[in-house]
Amino acid sequence: MDRAELSTEQVLKRDIPWETYMTTKLISGTGLQLLRRYDNRAESVRAQLLDDDGPAYVQVFVNILRDIFKEETKPSHPTCGIPTAINCLASLLKEPVVRSSFVQADGVKLLIPLITPASTQQSIQLLYETCLCVWLLSYYEPAIEYLATSRALPRLVDVVRSSTKEKVVRVVVLTFRNLLSKGTFGAQMVDLGLPQIVQSLKAQAWSDEDLLEALNHLEDGLKDNIKKLSSFDKYKQEVLLGHLDWSPMHKDPLFWRDNVSCFEENDFQVLRILITIMETSSDPRALAVACFDLSQFIQHHPAGRVIVNDLKAKERVMKLMNHDSAEVTKNALLCIQRLFLGAKYASFLQA
Repeated sequence: MDRAELSTEQVLKRDIPWETYMTTKLISGTGLQLLRRYDNRAESVRAQLLDDDGPAYVQVFVNILRDIFKEETKPSHPTCGIPTAINCLASLLKEPVVRSSFVQADGVKLLIPLITPASTQQSIQLLYETCLCVWLLSYYEPAIEYLATSRALPRLVDVVRSSTKEKVVRVVVLTFRNLLSKGTFGAQMVDLGLPQIVQSLKAQAWSDEDLLEALNHLEDGLKDNIKKLSSFDKYKQEVLLGHLDWSPMHKDPLFWRDNVSCFEENDFQVLRILITIMETSSDPRALAVACFDLSQFIQHHPAGRVIVNDLKAKERVMKLMNHDSAEVTKNALLCIQRLFLGAKYASFLQA
C-alpha cells in the first residue's frame, strides 16, 4: 500500500525514526526522550504524561510543526508527522494551562494553513482535528485575540460552506458560537455571508442535536448583529477586511454627511487603513474605491484637507494617477483635485 493511501490510524501506528530527526537537529535530546516516552503508548499512559509534562510536550509538538512548515524542510510524506502532532495537540489543548503555553509558543499560526476544505478521508480527519484545536482555543482569550487578526475566520467559513462531514461542520459551528460575541467577529461573520450559510445548513438533515442547537443559537446571534450594525459599522468592516467595492454607501452623500465625524474614532483608524490600502492593495477596484472615499472625506469633513495632508496621503494618491486602470486614475485625479482645490472647485471641474 502506498504510504499516501494510509488512514490516519495506520499512520499513527507506524514507527517514526525520532533518532534520525535528532541527528539532523530537527528535535533536541530532551525532545527525543519525551517522544520516546509518548509515542505508541496506551491512551492512559499518554494522558498521564500530558498531565505531568503538558507544557514540555506542547513545545516539542510546536517545534515539529514549525520545522515541517519551513521551506528548506521538504519531507517526502509530511502527513506522517502532521497528523501525529495535531492529534496530540487536540488532547493537550483540553487543559487550560496548555492553551497558554501553546499561544506563548506562537503555535496558533501553524494551525491556520491547515484549515482548508478537504476531500479524502485522511485530509478530512486532519481537518477535523485541526478545527477541534481551534475550537478548544476559542475558550482562551489570548488565542481569540490572535484568531481575530489572522485569516482563520474566512478559512473556517470556507470549510463549513463546503463540508458535508457532520463532525467537521459541528466543531466549526461550535467555534463560531464561541467567537460570535467576541470583538468584531459577529460583524465579520455577517460580512462573510455566514447568515446565508447557516440557513442552508439548517435545511439539511443532521442527526447531532448539539449541532442543531448551535445552528439555532448562531442564527439568532447573527440576526442580532445585523440589527446592531449601523451603516458606518458596515463600512468600517469593509475597510478593515480590505474588501472595498462599490456598495451603495460609498456614493451616498447622506452617508458621508451623517458619518464623517465617525472617521475621527481611534485616532482616525479607518482613514489610516484606507490610506494603507492605497499603498498595499493590488486590486484596482479597491484602489479606486479608496481614492473616491478619501475624496469624500475631504469634501465632507471641515478639516478634511488638513487631516489627509497630515496623514501623508497625497504622495500615495499621486502615484495612483499613473495606474494602468482608468477607474483608479479617474478617482485618484478627483481626490487630488479636492485635496488641492477644495470641494467646491473640484466639483465644478468634475462637472
